[in-house]
Amino acid sequence: MNATLGSMLVELDSSLSMIMAERMDEVVQESSHAWNNAGTGHAAYCELNYTPQLPNGEVDIHRVFGINARYEVNLQFWSYLVKKGVVQDPSEFINPVPHMSFVWGTENVSFLRKRWKKMTEHLMFSDMAYTEDPDEIRQWAPLLMEGRQLGQKVAATRVPYGTDVNFGAIARAMIAHLQSQPGFELWVGHEVRGLRQLADGRWRIELRERSTGAERVVEANFVFVGAGGGSLELLQKAGIPSVRGYGGFPVSGSWLICRNPEVARRHWAKVYGMAPVGAPPMSVPHLDTRIIEGERMLLFGPFAGLTTRFLRNSSPVDIFRSLNASNLKPMLSVGMRQLDLIRYLIRESFQGRRDFMASLRRFYPEAMESDWELREAGKRVQIIKPCSKHGGKLEFGTEVLTAEDRSLAGLLGASPGASTIVPIALEVIEKCFAERLATDSWQKKVRQIIPSYGVSIVAHADRLAAIREDTLTTLKLDSHWSGAEHLD
Repeated sequence: MNATLGSMLVELDSSLSMIMAERMDEVVQESSHAWNNAGTGHAAYCELNYTPQLPNGEVDIHRVFGINARYEVNLQFWSYLVKKGVVQDPSEFINPVPHMSFVWGTENVSFLRKRWKKMTEHLMFSDMAYTEDPDEIRQWAPLLMEGRQLGQKVAATRVPYGTDVNFGAIARAMIAHLQSQPGFELWVGHEVRGLRQLADGRWRIELRERSTGAERVVEANFVFVGAGGGSLELLQKAGIPSVRGYGGFPVSGSWLICRNPEVARRHWAKVYGMAPVGAPPMSVPHLDTRIIEGERMLLFGPFAGLTTRFLRNSSPVDIFRSLNASNLKPMLSVGMRQLDLIRYLIRESFQGRRDFMASLRRFYPEAMESDWELREAGKRVQIIKPCSKHGGKLEFGTEVLTAEDRSLAGLLGASPGASTIVPIALEVIEKCFAERLATDSWQKKVRQIIPSYGVSIVAHADRLAAIREDTLTTLKLDSHWSGAEHLD
C-alpha cells in the first residue's frame, strides 16, 4: 500500500520528497510477501462468500460489481507501470490462472447455478463458464475429480483470465522505481517510536534504528500509515480523534503447500469452495496454483487460528497493548457477540496436519500427505469499531482513517486489502490532496494512470470492454477475453 500510494503521488508530482520507513531489514516481509497471502487478485469470479444465498433462496450478487470494478482499477495501474517500464515483464508479478468455483451436493449445485445465471447477465462476468459435467470439470482441473465418489453431484464455474498475483514482487518493483527518484529515501530497519502533530500542523516522527539503537527525527507535511497489523498502534500514537474506539481482532493462518512438480503441473487454477459454517471470510478454502519467484506450486487453505499478535514478527502482547479506555467497550461487545467465531478459531488452532489433509481431500481426493508441507501464513487484523446499536462491530474489510485536517491517513483492516490497493490509494489522494487533485494537471495525469477514473465501468459496458482489452493485453492475461464479441 505504501509503495502504491508513493508511486501514484510521484506520478502526479515528481517534485515531491518522501521518506519510507520500514521496521524490518527488508521491505515486503509481512502481509504483502507472497507466502503470506493468497495472491488471488480478488475479482469476485470465484469467491462464493461475496454472493450469499438469501433466506428466500435467491442469490445476492450486488457486491460483485463493485469488487470487480475495483480490481479492474488495479489492473489499469499495473498496466500503466508496465508501459512506463517500471516492470519489464508482467509475468514477474502477475500470471493468468483461471478462477474457478467448485461445489458438491444438490443444494450447493443449485446455489452455484443461480449465481452463474445472474452474474453472466452482465459483461463483467459474461465469459464465466458453468458445468455440472464431471468430465468437463476433469478437463478444467483434473485433481478435483480423480478418486471422487461416482455419482456425486458436482458443479463448477470458470473464468479463464483470472490472476495469480505476487503482491510482494510488484511492491518491490514500485519501491525500486521510487528509489531511482531524486526526492525519495528508504529507511529500512527503522521503528517508529513517536508520532505527534506540531503546533504548525506538521508531523514529528521519532524513529529508532533497530540494529544500532540510533534515534532519528523527521518532520513531514503529510504522513501515511500503511503498516498492516501495526497500523492501529501507530494511529493510536498519533492521537487522531477518528481512531478513538477502534480495536483489532487478529487472526492467524497457515497453508498446505505442494512443491512436487509432477502434482503442480496437473493443476492450473485457483479453485474456491464453500466456507465452513462459522468461518471468517478469509478462511474460505481454496486450492491454488501459485507462481512464486518463478516456481510453480500448489497452496491449499488458509486454515485460520486464534492469535494475539498483530504481525508475524511482533509481540504476543500486541492485542493487550492496543487496549485503551476508548476501545475497551467495543472490544468486549464484539467478544461477547462473536463467541461462535472465537470458538471456531480456537477449534481450528488445535487442528493438526491430519485434519488439514482431510480438508484438502474434499477438494483433491487423492492428495498424498508426503507431497504437502505446512507453512505459516500472514496475520490478519480485522477491524473492531464503535457501534451505537451494539457497542462494537467487527468488520472484515479495510478502512482509511484520517486526521481532521487530512494531514495524516492510515489504513486499517485485512483481506482483501491487497486486491483494492489502487482504489484505496486513490481514496487517500481524494481525501488528503483534494485541492491538488482538482487542478487540471492532476486531473489529466490521473486519467492517464487510471483511464476509467470518474467513470462507472459497471454502467458503461463499452468503456469496460475497451479498458479490459487493453489491460489484459498489456499484462499478458488476454486468453479467451471476448468482450468485443459480446458488445457486437
